[in-house]
Amino acid sequence: MKGIITCINKTILLLFLAIAAFFVLYPLLYVVSGAVSPGNSISDMAIVPFSKGITFEHFRHLFMETNYARWFRNTLLIAMATSALTVLTASLGAYVFSRFYFTFKKSMMMSLLILQIFPSFVGMIAIYVILYRIGGLDRLWGLVLVYLAGNVPYNTWLVKSYIDTVPVSLDEAARIDGANNLRIFFTIIIPVIKPILIFLAISSFTSPWMDFIFPKMVLRSSENQTLALGLFSFVTDKKNEFTNFAAGSVIVSIPFVIFFMVTQKMLITALGGAAVKE
Repeated sequence: MKGIITCINKTILLLFLAIAAFFVLYPLLYVVSGAVSPGNSISDMAIVPFSKGITFEHFRHLFMETNYARWFRNTLLIAMATSALTVLTASLGAYVFSRFYFTFKKSMMMSLLILQIFPSFVGMIAIYVILYRIGGLDRLWGLVLVYLAGNVPYNTWLVKSYIDTVPVSLDEAARIDGANNLRIFFTIIIPVIKPILIFLAISSFTSPWMDFIFPKMVLRSSENQTLALGLFSFVTDKKNEFTNFAAGSVIVSIPFVIFFMVTQKMLITALGGAAVKE
């Protein structure tokens, strides 16, 4: 009797997992099928994936008749610049807040925390005006500034909490040997807090990759658009090129999958890495 109950429980569990896997995998399979299916609109596609044949015309269309390669390059440059500047700015700010004492230190830290409470779109008008004044509209560096400003408050707190666990005695020993603050930061602090910096670099790189709101506000010309804006232009009210959209989405996912496969071990190490304790 006990064996029958166990068998029934396993069957129910397997059935539940199979249904869950179907609802997760079918949309992905449908998008891949759309990328290689003949026709343009979603109405041309069959419910059963790959049942209408396979064509690579949509991929040729993306690279030969659109600015897809340029959109990809723009997005990659924005993501890399945002990641690098976020790591540098947040780590330097966190080091200052962790190791130095100055007037309004607590007030400034609380200001960073309060800024993170408000949704990013609350300041969109102010962001637009500032970028207009400094000539940052329709510029990739203008969008990088927007992402950097949004990343700094919370990430500074995050890295600061990590640096607080690093013994101050390491700084004092290096200072006795004649090292200045900048040398201590790069030769002592950076190697110790490497796990949190790896996590910060990865999260800062992926966050702007498919963002739509801020690129829509900042970027205007087609050659400066990102992947999110370019792909969205295929499925507007005036266009119904779902298969081209699906082909572009598949290409976007490939480097993402490779990126996470390469950085998976580093990401797990970063999340589970323990700081040096005194």
